Amino acid sequence: MPAMREIPYSEALNCEFKSDRKRLPDGELIDTVVALSNSDGGTIYLGVEDDGTPTGVHQAHKDATQLAAMIANKTVPPVPARVSTLLLARDGTADDDGAVVVSIEVPKSLAIVSSTDGRIMRRRLKADGSPESVPLYPFEIITRLTTLGQLDYSAFPVPDTTSEDFDPNELSRLREILSKGQGGDRALIELSDSELLSALRMTTVVDGKASPTVTGILLAGKTEVIERTLPTAGATFQVLQGTEVRVNKDFRQPLLYTIEKMREMLTPWNPEREFEDGLFRVPVPEFDNRAYREALVNAFGHRDYAALGRVRVLVDDEGLSIANPGGFIEGVTIENLLTVEPHGRNECLMNALKRIGLAEKTGRGVDRIYEGSLIYGRPLPDYTGSTSAMVRVFIARSAPDELFMKMLRDEQEKVGKPFSIRSLLVLDTLKHQRRLTVQDLSKQLHATETTIRATLEALVERGLVDAIGNGPSRSFMLSARVYSNSGRNADFVRQSDIDKVRYPELIMKLAHQQGGSVATREVAALLHIHHKQAYRYLSDLVDENRLFKEGNGRSTRYKINNEN
Repeated sequence: MPAMREIPYSEALNCEFKSDRKRLPDGELIDTVVALSNSDGGTIYLGVEDDGTPTGVHQAHKDATQLAAMIANKTVPPVPARVSTLLLARDGTADDDGAVVVSIEVPKSLAIVSSTDGRIMRRRLKADGSPESVPLYPFEIITRLTTLGQLDYSAFPVPDTTSEDFDPNELSRLREILSKGQGGDRALIELSDSELLSALRMTTVVDGKASPTVTGILLAGKTEVIERTLPTAGATFQVLQGTEVRVNKDFRQPLLYTIEKMREMLTPWNPEREFEDGLFRVPVPEFDNRAYREALVNAFGHRDYAALGRVRVLVDDEGLSIANPGGFIEGVTIENLLTVEPHGRNECLMNALKRIGLAEKTGRGVDRIYEGSLIYGRPLPDYTGSTSAMVRVFIARSAPDELFMKMLRDEQEKVGKPFSIRSLLVLDTLKHQRRLTVQDLSKQLHATETTIRATLEALVERGLVDAIGNGPSRSFMLSARVYSNSGRNADFVRQSDIDKVRYPELIMKLAHQQGGSVATREVAALLHIHHKQAYRYLSDLVDENRLFKEGNGRSTRYKINNEN
């Protein structure tokens, strides 16, 4: 078996090769350390050529302790790099007689790092896909700090603006939204305009005078003021049918107008289907309106207003996409969207949207987005198109699962309260994957086993989920009542009785593969069941003369009966 290469084959955003045959200047090394620290961290291999060939480090860089101290002394704040030495052959494999290569592991910083010379760098990919270190420009510093949750750009006062730059029509629109009582803070209605703006942090005091904030200008500023002071705050609504552009509308107006208008513009492109529920006919839209509202508000509320780009809503033959500039902030990933503690890039703006009644007050708007698909039995919203520079959610066009949807509606009416988002996710996952353990659900839903177990126990108590087996291997599936209400009785029978057919054959196959015998513990591990259940299956096979028992206690094995 060939030896394993100790270093990567090529450079990447988190990997840099540096030749050191002529002694790499300290400044160039520090620039790379700073760039990695200001990005996602990574490793510098000092003494490796650009093509990945190890050639060794200069004598001045062989002392790992001294090199780590130099890096800490020449970075602000000091970067605690981990420096180690490798001995490598020219093919990158370990070789005691090979070239000395220094590995410098650079951690990701939770602040902006610079060199002591004042140089601030970051990593990026060039057009050919290779990485490079480039300066971090002033507007990118704002983006970086907001991504780390250390700065709220939306709370900044906007230079060269006054209270006269608010649009009176938008302030009236704001009061109208509040008066409709759609979850907003109705106490705000009684305030004067200046008090209202201050309460929503749409203004702040600068030199003793009320000055509009970024939040204020975004929500209710005059269009020409937005274009002058916040030129990145644009949006586009598009509709494509095939390759034909049916709608292409750009927005430069304040957010109160833009959000309202974009919600209205979806209506003609969001047809409803009807299904019968007893004596009533229930309309089901192609895209859930509340989920669309939350996704739209999230796009405007969490976008990076220091970066170029536009919020884009696209309706096409495949579904609905909403994208905004600015990736997920620190600590938020696609996997933990539904479990991470709510926090965002523009806290001032989002708080204003919540108090006005346009955003979910709990900060769990993403729950509403998922719920909009789950309650209709549709595919879940897809965030996999998101990048470090953009968040994109895609909601596919899909027919509702009418029977499953009716079961959920009936159960909610009986209990008198809606399902939690986690209960819906568990039911949806079991619907698609039939039978899962607590551990399986925990991994797939990115929740703790304790939380999943509590959710399952509640669903079992309500008669919606059946538990099968005992111990760690206990599994869960939708109950007979759910399958019956969903019109899939045959699926339940097939799923619940499958063990009687499948397990004995799997046990016999394992016995053949192991030279003709199996033990109880091996069967339990194979089928993910308790050892008592494994013993019963083996006993049944003995009764059928397919196996015979040999030995006692822990040494007991079950061997294939070749006389049959």
